[in-house]
Amino acid sequence: MKSPLVNSAALFISLLASSVMAAVTPQEADQLGTSLTPLGAEMAANADGSIPAWTGGQSTSTGPVDPRGFVSNAFAAEKPLFVITAQTAEQYRDKLSPGQLAMFKRYPETYRIPVYPSHRTMAHSQAVYDTTKTCATTVSAIDGGNGLQNYLGCRSYAFPIPKDGLQVVWNHITRYRGQNVRRQIIQAAPQSNGSFTVVKFEDEVAFPQNVDGLDAEKASNILLFFKQRVVAPSRLAGNVLLVHETIDQVREPRLAWIYNAGQRRVRRAPQVAYDGPGTASDGMRTTDNFDMFSGAPDRYDWKLIGKKEMYIPYNSVRLTQPDLKYDDILQAGHINQDLTRYELHRVWEVEATVKADERHIYAKRRFFVDEDSWQIALADHYDGRGALWRVAEGHHYFNYAHQLAGFATETLYDLVAGRYIVTGLFNEERQPLLFGFKASAADFTPAALRSSGVR
Repeated sequence: MKSPLVNSAALFISLLASSVMAAVTPQEADQLGTSLTPLGAEMAANADGSIPAWTGGQSTSTGPVDPRGFVSNAFAAEKPLFVITAQTAEQYRDKLSPGQLAMFKRYPETYRIPVYPSHRTMAHSQAVYDTTKTCATTVSAIDGGNGLQNYLGCRSYAFPIPKDGLQVVWNHITRYRGQNVRRQIIQAAPQSNGSFTVVKFEDEVAFPQNVDGLDAEKASNILLFFKQRVVAPSRLAGNVLLVHETIDQVREPRLAWIYNAGQRRVRRAPQVAYDGPGTASDGMRTTDNFDMFSGAPDRYDWKLIGKKEMYIPYNSVRLTQPDLKYDDILQAGHINQDLTRYELHRVWEVEATVKADERHIYAKRRFFVDEDSWQIALADHYDGRGALWRVAEGHHYFNYAHQLAGFATETLYDLVAGRYIVTGLFNEERQPLLFGFKASAADFTPAALRSSGVR
């Protein structure tokens, strides 16, 4: 028979293995809306006022919205405070990422960072703020941080007062995204000479609380449903990807299917995860590069480096405007930096290192996460030799009409190949964003893919 000491040790190891990471106390949660914003950012301005205090963000009446859903640029009249170039980058080193510094070296004549006045535009409804505060005291990380306990009903930022690096990343993954949305976007991977072919997508994103006929047990571990139909070019048109994005992907891996229009067949797609190639990406991004980082976090050890002030792409409404053509934005080496906007903001810095018993083409990643929106703003990706390989920039913009932050575009620069990929532009699309469409569970089944893929 085992001794009581052995039994106690076994129980302790069992509890440790489950790795339940406790939620914050009610006293800690009381900081939300007082010293911290309702989403967990520092409410106060920084020491010299270059980052202003948060005073509520942009309201729904900030400006006009055209019939196609394009919001106006509230900062169109502003001019850059200064422009960082390869010649001046060194004096701003403490506020730039290693990836940004590498871009100055790779493209010394053309890459630049125009820095504008900082505006803290992030805002949500009071209902989202109330839910975030309640869930701060109830949601816990389980299974070594790979899953969330008591998250059903929150559907918002899991850890507004994070205690470690993985909790910061969970805030990016679980950030509030509002209603179901249908969007028309493009992806392009310009050659080194700047020539490119546009890949057009029609995406549908639906959330369990907004999906009719969904089984409650199924909904408990679903973060979202995602369907992506390729519209162009013709050789890819009609192909459809379906994803059931689970929360704990170790307990229940992400489910994915692809409908191939040429073969008229639906197949399971286990490769749509981790470092599997991104859809129609010409090998220029991984699946988990989508949305700056998405999917399961279990292949990495996560370390919270801390918080710092950095120049990050922010309030990039100019990049969403319908008067721009894709030719205006996409150039050789990188996007047209004259159309970009960077601001000084506080970010959380998190480092991810591949576990000894796991594999990924990115051996290390470093994320810089905006404190106000919890979106990843910058991401550096290192290869197995420790060399910086790819640099990502998420060009944040705030859609005041729907009180949602998003990306005007995501860019991923390959420093070795001298190429890059852009995802999410919608300037030339007929109706880029449609919020609030009705969805049923039957719409997001493998059987529904065939009808979705009709050319």
